[in-house]
Amino acid sequence: MLAVIYSDEFLEHKTGRFHPEKPERISAIASALQHTSFAHQLEWRSPVTDPQRAIAWLEKVHSPHHIQSVRELATQGGGYLDLDTPVSPRSYDVALLAVNAWLDGIDYTLATNNPAFVLSRPPGHHAESDRGMGFCLFSNAAIAAHYALEQPNINHVAILDWDVHHGNGTQAIVEHHPQIAFCSLHQSPCYPGTGAAAETGAHNNVLNLPLPPGSTIADYQPVFETQVIPFLTQFQPDLLIVSAGYDANAADPLAEMYLQPQDYGLFTEFCLKITHRIVFGLEGGYDLPALSQSVVATIERCLF
Repeated sequence: MLAVIYSDEFLEHKTGRFHPEKPERISAIASALQHTSFAHQLEWRSPVTDPQRAIAWLEKVHSPHHIQSVRELATQGGGYLDLDTPVSPRSYDVALLAVNAWLDGIDYTLATNNPAFVLSRPPGHHAESDRGMGFCLFSNAAIAAHYALEQPNINHVAILDWDVHHGNGTQAIVEHHPQIAFCSLHQSPCYPGTGAAAETGAHNNVLNLPLPPGSTIADYQPVFETQVIPFLTQFQPDLLIVSAGYDANAADPLAEMYLQPQDYGLFTEFCLKITHRIVFGLEGGYDLPALSQSVVATIERCLF
């Protein structure tokens, strides 16, 4: 079995008619999963609705000013944190629910030793401690990593970010934490312009792997084999969190990579060589068919 943590509430983060990070992203994925041959092996779970729990963990990685800014913007009817990052009246509450979903994913995986997929939005890997940006309000993966380290017998947590964009927010939050490793594969040059290979963290706990536009699975595979797996394996994580963005697909409108949906099944296979304690959490991916097929490929590889 594999848990899919999802709520229709995630559709209530409204971004505007033409914004690429739209509610249809997760409804398309949910529909695709429900029509697979392995649908009976999925355990659909609703996230815990406990805003105070989410806020308590938000406060460990985000400044009070940032949390208050998002809350006030939503309360006032919405607005923008930056040119790309809208906040609607329900966005703050939905973002808290997303945090809880990621924490629930941690709980499930540690209790069962089975993977979980957190099908939530808004995404989080661009959100820094004191600001949201790049469609992201709160740093879900970094929050989840801090939460995991407070659980029994968890001493090291690794985060793998395979989104086409560098997870600048995640890195900024965790790079000084010796018990968290961060590895990112991303297109370069590309938004947000961070993630140079020279950025290695305060404890050599960061591995950035910038790849040129036009890269295919033939470029990604050796990077996984010779750099990602050795780096993460050497760290000996008790849990792996994957910032699962699917915008490196050839069909995606926001980048210039040439992966195919089935390639994410291979990525997942590499992750399973490191540990079966994996929490996947949705980040980017904006072509609905390619996005849905990629998530299906990810989950299918976990089950078979």
